[in-house]
Amino acid sequence: MAENLKVDNVDLKILEILMQDAKKPYTEVAKKAFVSGGTVHVRMNKMEEAGIVEKTTLKVNYAKLGYDITAFIGIFLQKSALYDQVMATLKAIPEVTNIHYTTGNYSMFVKIHCKDTNHLKQVLHDKIQQVEGIERTETMISLEESLDRSLNLIQ
Repeated sequence: MAENLKVDNVDLKILEILMQDAKKPYTEVAKKAFVSGGTVHVRMNKMEEAGIVEKTTLKVNYAKLGYDITAFIGIFLQKSALYDQVMATLKAIPEVTNIHYTTGNYSMFVKIHCKDTNHLKQVLHDKIQQVEGIERTETMISLEESLDRSLNLIQ
C-alpha cells in the first residue's frame, strides 16, 4: 500500500512548509495548508511509510563550530565495479558528509568539512587517498555557499 501512495497538492503543501522548517508544529502547518492538525499527522505518517519522507535533520553552520573549509572531491576509481567498496570505506570517514555516484569526469563526487587546510590535507592524504580502489582525486574548495534550498514542489 505505501508504495502506491498518491501524492496530492495538500501533501505537497505540507512537505513544502516542513522543508522550510521541520520543527514547525503540525498545528501551524495545518493552518497554512488549510487542513486539520490530524490531517497533517496522518499524511506525514503515510508519506514516511511510503519512503517519501526519510528523516528530519538540522541544518548546522559548520563554520560556527570551527569547520571553516568545505571541499568537494572528484574521485576517479580504478574501475567502477569498486564503487560499493569505496563508498563503504568513505562512509566511515567522519568528515565526509555527502557521496554521489556520478557520470562525467569523476566516478564519485564527495563533500567534506574540515577545520582548516592542515585538517584538509590530513583527510585527503591520510584517509581518502589511502582508500583501496581510488585511482586519484581532484579537490575543489568552496569559497562560499550562495544557495542551499529545497526543491519547489508546487509549480
